[in-house]
Amino acid sequence: MDQTKLGIGTRLQHTQWGPGVIVGVKYATYLISFINTGIREVDKTDPQLDEIIAENVSTELETQSAIEQSLLKILQMWNGIAEPVALGEKWEGGLISLQPKDKSLKPKEVPIEDFFHKIVMLRDRLRVLEQNINSHKILTDEDKLHLQQYVTRCYGTLTTFNVLFKNKEDWFVGEKTN
Repeated sequence: MDQTKLGIGTRLQHTQWGPGVIVGVKYATYLISFINTGIREVDKTDPQLDEIIAENVSTELETQSAIEQSLLKILQMWNGIAEPVALGEKWEGGLISLQPKDKSLKPKEVPIEDFFHKIVMLRDRLRVLEQNINSHKILTDEDKLHLQQYVTRCYGTLTTFNVLFKNKEDWFVGEKTN
């Protein structure tokens, strides 16, 4: 079967990301919801992609309807599906140790992976907040701008944690100075 003509609902196996289902079809890519790593955009000719059960095979180039786009957005916002974000290798298996000034008190140790996961969740929730602000029907443009600037300052506050991220494109970015 031609791998470039698969439709929504097709079950796939990717050697890197595991099992998944096509949830969107674009000209040269599929949006695939992988069980373990969330939604990813994958080239239709990716050699690591193996079809398991083909569905809705089509010759159409663009099959993603407005309803499908809305469903995909809802799944991403409410179902905990987020892009996987990699922790820098040097931090893997590490611990964060919080030592109180009073030496009679016990220190608290937290696995860096757990702490990092919370940081990434915070970032994802700030992104959803931004989307909600920008799409709000009652807020004025001035209100939206004010709230958006506040969210941007929150990102700026979190730039300290960029040292934990493996990839620079995942970093927090605050206000940019020209």
